[in-house]
Amino acid sequence: MNRLLYPLVASALITIVPFLLTFEKGQNIVRGLFGYEYFALLLLFVLVKSKLRACPGLDLGSLRVACATKQSMLKSLVCVALLCTIVGTIFAVAWFDLQNLLAIKGWATGWYGVLPFVTCGLAIAMMWKVEPFSVSAISFILFVALIAHLFAYNQYAAQPLAQFPLVDYMSRTAPKPVARDSLPESFKAKYFTTDSATITRGFIDSAKTNVLVLVESWGIPLDTNRFAKQLQIFDGIPMPAHGAHHRMYSRTRTAEREDLIYSVSRDSTGRRDTVFLPQVLRAQGVKTAFIYGGDSLVQMRNKYIRNVGFEETFFGISANSGVEPRTDRESAALLDSLLSVQDSAVRFIAWTTLDTKFPLQGFKDSYRIEVAAVDSAYTERLAGTLQLVADLAKKHPDVRFIVQGDHNPILSPLKFQEKFYKRWVPFVVLN
Repeated sequence: MNRLLYPLVASALITIVPFLLTFEKGQNIVRGLFGYEYFALLLLFVLVKSKLRACPGLDLGSLRVACATKQSMLKSLVCVALLCTIVGTIFAVAWFDLQNLLAIKGWATGWYGVLPFVTCGLAIAMMWKVEPFSVSAISFILFVALIAHLFAYNQYAAQPLAQFPLVDYMSRTAPKPVARDSLPESFKAKYFTTDSATITRGFIDSAKTNVLVLVESWGIPLDTNRFAKQLQIFDGIPMPAHGAHHRMYSRTRTAEREDLIYSVSRDSTGRRDTVFLPQVLRAQGVKTAFIYGGDSLVQMRNKYIRNVGFEETFFGISANSGVEPRTDRESAALLDSLLSVQDSAVRFIAWTTLDTKFPLQGFKDSYRIEVAAVDSAYTERLAGTLQLVADLAKKHPDVRFIVQGDHNPILSPLKFQEKFYKRWVPFVVLN
């Protein structure tokens, strides 16, 4: 049992320690419990070490090699070289893993650079006296671990079993098409663009009721004429600002919190603390509410929505119950009823739409249908949702509406994804 437990614990040590030391309150905890690549390398390390120890005339304790024959000497040299390569690879992967974490934060390496050497050194020390598995057993263990990870990830994606640092690093550093990663100068000349995550805080009007609308899968299309047509839906409504801003993460869950950040500060110990806008508004007597037409268990909204300061939550019916989730039209009606309450209370309401969520409802498999069909359905449903928002803004001219995309259509068919800029989303401020 120890032969399997020790490499699991050692791999978890290497991958989790730097994550915990760079963790910030309010961020997503999407991190594998153990490093799959570390796990494989540590199993190979123990196997090669046992082969080296078994070489005739080799004394690892005194670092003395007295091989009797050229063949045994060659075997020893190969084992030593392989062992050094495995150890070096472990340190290299740990370094890449650290760079992945720091790149997400935008931090310099600094003192964090010592972490791979400390964690990997401790992991190797833990494995020094562990008995090895055979090559076939190692292959079987790695296969089972991978299958277990994939199965668990399909069931609960918010907490994967395994982390793949090298794969993440290669994906992060791979060449990306410039045409989709950055907006052209012609777009920037026509619309306001920013990489700030403080759109909501910057445009909220404290003197009136405010509504934040996160439109599911609303991204900036490569065809700027398409974006212009979307903005035409809001014609006739006062529009203090509109344009595009850049998302750090393409996740609805992150957008729901990123847009609600009020301030990020450090305490006396140097740790960062995040204060959310609904928390501040509640302290000022503002009534806060959150609307989502889907299941409260999706992405664990039942837990984190209240933590960011919403006192009222309105979720739809679970899709698992056999009843369709609440449509955007039904959610808009609910929002209208909240805004129509005859009292003097100032409100802050956030609404995450659902009609344009991929895979699109009504398609059995939206990944295998024609892109034209996906495009047509998406365009129609997005226009419908934006029209609902426009109608509400016209009906309630005294309410400030801050409308944004949560992310570009990342879960749509690849050919359709390529019609949008990566991580860029629109925002429109109404009234």
